[in-house]
Amino acid sequence: MAARAKTPESRWQRSLRSLLYGRNVDREVKAKARLGLAILAFAGIYGVIALRLVMFAMASSEHGDHRTVTQDAVATARPDILDRNGATLATDVKAPSLYAEPRKLIDIDDAEEQLTATLPDLESKELRERLASKRGFIWLKRDITPKQQREIHQLGIPGIGFLTENKRVYPNAATVSQVIGLVNIDNQGIAGMEKWLDGQGLAALHMAGLATDRLQRPVQLSLDLRAQYAMRDELIKAREKFKAKAAAGLILNVNTGEVVALVSEPDYDPNNPREANDPTRINRLTTGVFEMGSTFKVLTVAMALDSGKATLKSMFDASHPLHYGRFAIHDYEPKGRALSVPEIFTYSSNIGAARMALAVGVEGHQAFLRKMGQLDRLRTELPESAEPLIPKHWGELNTVTIAFGHGLSVAPLQAAMGIAAAVNGGLLIKPTFLKRSREEALKIAQRVLKPETSKDMRYLMRLNAEKGTASFANVPGYYIGGKTGTAEKVINGRYAKHKLLTDFMAILPADKPQYLLMIMLDEPQGTPETHGFATAAWNTGPTAAKVIARVGPLLDLEPRFDLPKADQLILAKAVESR
Repeated sequence: MAARAKTPESRWQRSLRSLLYGRNVDREVKAKARLGLAILAFAGIYGVIALRLVMFAMASSEHGDHRTVTQDAVATARPDILDRNGATLATDVKAPSLYAEPRKLIDIDDAEEQLTATLPDLESKELRERLASKRGFIWLKRDITPKQQREIHQLGIPGIGFLTENKRVYPNAATVSQVIGLVNIDNQGIAGMEKWLDGQGLAALHMAGLATDRLQRPVQLSLDLRAQYAMRDELIKAREKFKAKAAAGLILNVNTGEVVALVSEPDYDPNNPREANDPTRINRLTTGVFEMGSTFKVLTVAMALDSGKATLKSMFDASHPLHYGRFAIHDYEPKGRALSVPEIFTYSSNIGAARMALAVGVEGHQAFLRKMGQLDRLRTELPESAEPLIPKHWGELNTVTIAFGHGLSVAPLQAAMGIAAAVNGGLLIKPTFLKRSREEALKIAQRVLKPETSKDMRYLMRLNAEKGTASFANVPGYYIGGKTGTAEKVINGRYAKHKLLTDFMAILPADKPQYLLMIMLDEPQGTPETHGFATAAWNTGPTAAKVIARVGPLLDLEPRFDLPKADQLILAKAVESR
């Protein structure tokens, strides 16, 4: 067969070949060059792809690191809270929580059935609706047990996972609950010192992912857990013995303002947050306001002495009641004669206290109580605080009744602050729940009384423990001073004679006070032991004595015996110093 004749190139084909390969150029060389160019182009494309994969991997790693930091911040966002001696009051532990990614679920019905079988407290209908939501992430149950985690893990349900979260625990349960407060399920403080911590910038650090263990230090409070436990134990016994609605007490360092113990019972276990919602479990010492009764006479007498309207030798007529319209001011145990200032204090004379306040005058009385911090809300680290209830129109009758503790309602911690100033040398020091040195306290202290007035008040309080209404709390060896207070509660706008609030303020030691102890009972009842009486001398006084006997050694108060009486020890020193 003859060879096929070569088809001649058309003109445009020749032009195209000339454009692609040029003239007089070896086509083999051109082919190799173009092959190399193609290889180089593909290598560049794959290089870009490889670079993007590396960048993606690095970005994922950075994201994972950020997520880890965030999880660590959630898990350890809260510092430990310690008492003044280093005992742990609140700390964090790790606990698993169960979550779901609904978009990754294969069989919703099967997942719902298996989960409710393992966690019976999950509501079936609500769980199914949440699993069918097609959201990216949902919580199913926070804070599950390790056993529940193992059982759910063995089910192998796609789209179900676990996240290790922080769980706040309180080793001492209810013992310090009214001060510590508690957190919510997201580990955010909602009461007490836990809420205060968030207000100090902890919440902001948490949101920024910076609140890690490495950046946090324990928070040390002024509380002494040992004294706190002893006081709470005695208050629970007193509440049961006198069938009171509630009991409360505190120990205040009069020289630094540190709250060493604070109990308000009934309290709650912060490990069981539902208890905190009970309105009867409020902190009565900071969020409650009460008419404090005759303990307010400490301030009245201090006012009269400091103003120069009275001295320890002054006499005031208490021979007959004071009448204001339909109101008559009586003494609980009338003497029917003029009384000296020490007698007014030890006999707890309402008439005598009223006459002393009238000698100062209405405006002077108001100014003094404001200076002593009794007419403004007391703010401490605890977010929970109450505004005093002050008469809208303060006239002479108001001054008369407030002089002996009726007609003005304040927070008990607020009253304790004022009485501490009356005995510590005359310095008003704002209370704190954090450790504070004497030097730090002096920087914020305000002088409100003359030192001489404070010495007189220490004498009167000790005298009252020797021969007055505070004698029931006179613990041998601790040289206490004190003042009782009994106030009728206001029910439906009227004073109820058989619903009493009793309180007792003790200082120890009386010649050079270090601590003020306050005990309060809400509606205590008379007992055969008290001969049916329900006033402070019969219930809060003896309770205070039991607390002092237990906490004295814990607070390094060395007992001193065979000390001279108040007029020989305290009053003699006061006279010598003048």
